Amino acid sequence: MSALCGGSQRLQPMRTVAVLGGGIGGLAASYYLSKSPQVTKVIVLESSGRFGGWLWSTRRSDGAVFEHGPRGIRPAGAVGRNTLNMVEDLGLADEILPVTYSHVASKNRFLYVNQQLHKMPSGPGGLVQTVPPFSRPLLLSVAMEILRKRGKEEDESIHSFVSRRLGNELADIAIDSLCRGVFAGDCRKLSVRSCFPVLYNAEQSKGSIVLGMMLGSGGGPVVPPGPLAQRSASESWAQWSLTRGVQALPEALSEFLQQSGKVELLRDTTVTQIRASGSGWTIQLEDGVVSADHILSALPAKALSSALPPSCQPIIKLLQDIAMVTVAVVNLEYENNILPVTGFGHLVPSSEDRGLLGVVYDSVPFPEHNRPEGLTTRLTVMMGGAWFQEVFGDPESVSEETLLRRATEAVKNHLGVNAAPSWSRVVLQKDCIPQYYLGHHRRVESMRSFIKENNLPLSLIGSSYDGVSVNDVIFSGRREVEKLLGA
Repeated sequence: MSALCGGSQRLQPMRTVAVLGGGIGGLAASYYLSKSPQVTKVIVLESSGRFGGWLWSTRRSDGAVFEHGPRGIRPAGAVGRNTLNMVEDLGLADEILPVTYSHVASKNRFLYVNQQLHKMPSGPGGLVQTVPPFSRPLLLSVAMEILRKRGKEEDESIHSFVSRRLGNELADIAIDSLCRGVFAGDCRKLSVRSCFPVLYNAEQSKGSIVLGMMLGSGGGPVVPPGPLAQRSASESWAQWSLTRGVQALPEALSEFLQQSGKVELLRDTTVTQIRASGSGWTIQLEDGVVSADHILSALPAKALSSALPPSCQPIIKLLQDIAMVTVAVVNLEYENNILPVTGFGHLVPSSEDRGLLGVVYDSVPFPEHNRPEGLTTRLTVMMGGAWFQEVFGDPESVSEETLLRRATEAVKNHLGVNAAPSWSRVVLQKDCIPQYYLGHHRRVESMRSFIKENNLPLSLIGSSYDGVSVNDVIFSGRREVEKLLGA
């Protein structure tokens, strides 16, 4: 370990920082680094041919926009305000497409259970009435939750936590579906502490999810809202996108970084090995070498594990324990309005169909992304996730035809659409969402403790550690940069 010691967690002036990974996390970290007078140079190393990672939009020549990853970003909370402050600084405020809480896409969300669509309960009426597929009013579960005893486990699966506090039915149907929609993961394996820290902290601080949410469980970062974030609050935005798709955000970041004069953006540049070099690092590339005083890694955990030197074995093992899942994203366009219901989309519990995660009705929240001429409906079908291998086999060998057929069959069976799509695109997002299994918080704590104890000039950012949402990933970049710069 001694070969790696001597580096400082705090960056001294006139230093070079290498950012591994040019997804939204790496670009955001570079954005914050570029604003500091302590940093002379930032080098962003991206292995693929484009920046932006999972924020990826197709803009067709006729004006239609299709998303292959995240499609709507939430403005709520400190991390949501932080992203909106960045968006405003980048000059994107005029491109915002807001969806308010009163919009039909916010009020209407569906579950596909027992081979039919069910609108999720909403509003006071939805709480006091029995709404299928649930067998009793949700208000009963909520009332009973306040009386439940506080859990004693340090960590717990999301399914176990919700079953204990709100009952098996909500866990089996609603929470199972939600975890498939957010994490493409299995709620029986995912950690409530790491995936839904707000729920975990509410129980820990107030003894109840309901009381914790009503009274606030305290803590958390403070981010003052800029004018755009203030607007989002006053107009009650539930989510937002951009007129050119969410890919416009990493594109604006890339342009900002290039104009900063401090940042070198390198694409098609794979990191093969990282070696200690004095108090910094030598980063071996496929066709060259980069030296840096500090590394911020926004790489997926397993990608970083294969590049670190053997002296970092304790971290390497922990990084390899963070699993990833593959999601098939199938974008479909149909002529005319083919939806039997109007809303954001529907999710599918694993008990109904293990391979199909859900269908997003893209044209409802963001009709601006439809082609201007002629009435069309854009849908996105999400498949696989934690069940990909079981249902579809090896991601390397599954055909696009198989995935497209499965997606169009789902649209036909779930929504009663007999027409064939007029346009389609299949994108296989391999290893795109980390899975925070039980004990994830301990793994991350252990990694950061090892880094700190050994004075390693290394910071961990991105979706593998502190949250998978776009807002979480951006904020993780900001937080680690501030730690590094002693802010």
